[in-house]
Formats: sequence, structure tokens, C-alpha cells
Amino acid sequence: MLVQIHPENPDPRKVRQVVECLLDGGVIIYPTDSVYAIGCDLSRVRSVERVAKIKGVSMKESNFSLVCRDLSHLSEYTKPVENNIYKLMKRALPGPYTFILNANTNVPKIFKTKRKEIGIRVPDNEIALALVSALGNPLVATSVHDDDEIIEYTTDPELIHERYEKTVDMVVAGGMGNIEASTVFNCTSGQPELVRLGIGAIEGLL
Repeated sequence: MLVQIHPENPDPRKVRQVVECLLDGGVIIYPTDSVYAIGCDLSRVRSVERVAKIKGVSMKESNFSLVCRDLSHLSEYTKPVENNIYKLMKRALPGPYTFILNANTNVPKIFKTKRKEIGIRVPDNEIALALVSALGNPLVATSVHDDDEIIEYTTDPELIHERYEKTVDMVVAGGMGNIEASTVFNCTSGQPELVRLGIGAIEGLL
């Protein structure tokens, strides 16, 4: 199913339609401020397993991020964050950045792994933020494309739908997506380390 949602003023009824799909265990594709993402409700373990299967990875190999409404979810999934890292995140978010943080004991339970790290995102995208707010849980996020496979269908939601309509339950169309992924910082040492330079600029941020 393809659901069109206005990227600047998301219709609450359509947002609720998507959330009902998520609560029912659905897997969706939705826009962020970088590339379109495949995701689901973090609390639905079988749905997370479906996302891993779609990406062709095992749960142990999965490298999914969590899309949050704001930083209030941090303590639920990460160990305490150093003050300098928290200030950096406050400067950068919402925005096209992923911060890899030390995970607390909740993350291995969710992903059925011994994961000690988790990526956190607060995208500057009204649709993604509205979905998380209405859902009440973070969304799992993994990019539609692989890093070495950037082609047209990954930016046009209608083409994404054509490719994935039999694989996912819903594609949320919110305008053209970006080709570039988010900029990634590894903050597990207490100091930010640039892992990948993506769409998010680093000038004036560090």
C-alpha cells in the first residue's frame, strides 16, 4: 500500500493509519531527512526480524538505528552519555546525523544479540517525527539502499513502492528522498569520531 503524506504538514489521520499498521506488526518504508528507510515498531520483535530478512542480514549482523522523536528516549536504550556528547547531539539534532552510543541491557533483548552499541537518529523530517510521536516508541531504521547500490528507485517513493510492495506492508510517500545517507559519529569512547561523512555537514558542529 502506498500512502501519500504531506512532508511539511502530515495529516494526523494518515499518520494514524500508518501507526495502526506498525502496531499490527507491519513493516514500512518511510522518509527521513536523508534516504528512505525500512522500519517497524521497535517493540515488535518479529517485525524487527522481518526487517533483517528484507535487508538480507541475520539479527546478529543487523546494524539498525533507532529513530526517536527527541533525546528523551536515550536513557531507555543507552548507557549514560557524557556531557560533551549530549551537547553535540543537541546541536546536531534534529538533523541528518546518526550517533553510535553504548547500548544498555535493553538493546540485546530487543535484537537478540550481544550488541553493545546502538545508533540513534532524530531526523529533521516531519513525517518521521509524527510517526514516532503517535507510535510512542522509536522506529527501527535501515536505509532502503546499500552503500554500494545507489540507484533511482531509492529516491522516488512511487518507484520504491513498485519494488517493495510485495515485501513491506506500506510505503509512506513524503516527497523525493536524498541519495546521501546520514553523517555518522561513533561516540562510544566519549569523544566523537567521524565514521561516515554523509549529507550532514560537520563544519561548525564539532
